Amino acid sequence: MSSTDLRRTLERMGDRFDFGEYEIEAYLAVLDHGDLTASEIADHTDIPQPRVYDTVRKLSDRGMVEVRESRPMRVVALDPDSVFPPVQESLDELVTDLAARYTAPARETEAVSLVKSRPSIVRYLESALESAEYELACSLTPDLLDRFETDLRAAVDGGVSVELLVTPASDAPSPEEFDYEAVATEVRARRGITTPVMAVADGERSVYATQDALTDGSERYGVIFNRSALGFLVGGFFNTVLWTTGESLVAGGAGGFPRRYASIRRCLKDIADADGSFSVTVVGRDVVDGTRRRVTGSVAELSLGSSDEVATLTLDTDEGPVSVGGRMAAYEDIEAHEIHVERPADVEGA
Repeated sequence: MSSTDLRRTLERMGDRFDFGEYEIEAYLAVLDHGDLTASEIADHTDIPQPRVYDTVRKLSDRGMVEVRESRPMRVVALDPDSVFPPVQESLDELVTDLAARYTAPARETEAVSLVKSRPSIVRYLESALESAEYELACSLTPDLLDRFETDLRAAVDGGVSVELLVTPASDAPSPEEFDYEAVATEVRARRGITTPVMAVADGERSVYATQDALTDGSERYGVIFNRSALGFLVGGFFNTVLWTTGESLVAGGAGGFPRRYASIRRCLKDIADADGSFSVTVVGRDVVDGTRRRVTGSVAELSLGSSDEVATLTLDTDEGPVSVGGRMAAYEDIEAHEIHVERPADVEGA
């Protein structure tokens, strides 16, 4: 389909999507380039500069683009295959041709992003759930739990340890009504609509948003930490503030070993609940000089405060005792980014 035909088709759909000429111009420009600033949209179209912001806000409200509140503000294209679901055969050709014009933006280069609009926040939550390789912590409303049930089941089936917080607790289905064990390792429910919606995958990729941000017409934002060192803030908040104040729906215990951890607190609790000795390999950085370190040793001592404010693992290594802490460790020798735990029998059989 030529550009002229594509434009005419979009114009015919104008009544259905409440498109104006400016919305069409801006949308096609962003599709062609992947992402643009407001000034760049004005340069590539006939839209007057004062009208650009209102135009892209309308596109964002319809879930067609993503607005990133950076300086300058950037408008990011969303894949038309998700924006225009194939609900009618008459739309198939249009979606195909729009997808051909789509230039995917480079998302991996941005460590931290602010996003507005429910579709964008939900899409990033889904991406975090799908990306988890060994550890996932998430806080979801019952509606989101229903939406992501398949993704959570796939994570559990793939060996991912899943801690699930359902909020608000008054709306959470009971264990008799919902098969929580199929979607999570451990489940808790927390009171209050102020409990945020969030997900932390492998201690790296994180999404945080208020429940209000998932309400259409809200002026609130979601925060995305894409493989950023700042992502530990979301995980720490989940572990120490949200998880500890939730009521148990499905109790979890020490998982099978060998196992990888991003959270030292979760690691220490599992080791403390399990019998026997363990071999541990820690990948992280030296607390003093910041150099990358990898150490292996046997568990000598565990220190975990009653409110989780202290979490230290001491290993016996060939070079002597080494103390390990979590992200932002100050008193220990190593700040752990990834912890591998094995039983000696696992090591000998390898």
